Amino acid sequence: MRLIILGPPGAGKGTQAAKIAEKFGIPAISTGDIFRANIKNETPLGLQVKEVLASGGYVTDEITNAIVRDRLFEDDAEQGFLLDGFPRTAAQVETLDAILAEHGHALEAVLELTVDSEAVVQRLLKRAEIEGREDDTEAVIRERQAIYRRETAPLTEVYSARGLLVQVDGMGSVDDVFTRISAALEGVARS
Repeated sequence: MRLIILGPPGAGKGTQAAKIAEKFGIPAISTGDIFRANIKNETPLGLQVKEVLASGGYVTDEITNAIVRDRLFEDDAEQGFLLDGFPRTAAQVETLDAILAEHGHALEAVLELTVDSEAVVQRLLKRAEIEGREDDTEAVIRERQAIYRRETAPLTEVYSARGLLVQVDGMGSVDDVFTRISAALEGVARS
């Protein structure tokens, strides 16, 4: 399966991505993990990312697109993957379409975890307290939520129009959410 997982920060995407990857035998590909791995391995792209981050800047679409493209061409992603954190913008949707077309592949589904915004803010504040994340203030969390609504949430309309969007209630225990995701994706796998 070739999948994307969407949802606002704190929706549980990373947790569920790992479970989905295990169930379907595909790699969960997180752009954050890709950045860290490229930096650690000192690849040419990793060195670019390291320089950008050291200067306090944002990693450009050009660099992000190149890193994702390289990752999707690795052997373990040939039979499928789950993308977490990419695409984030309409321009990145077009880039992903082009990358997949190079291989003659297409997405099978875009999974969106729907959550209650206030509950997620409270969940992230609690996580920040437990894990000692001093930078995760309520203002910062709310700003990340706003950026998601402004920049990434509109992608759901793009993928809905393509008949790829699968919405799953992301509220509840990890296992309850995974049960709902599994049922939704089993339906996709059969169609």
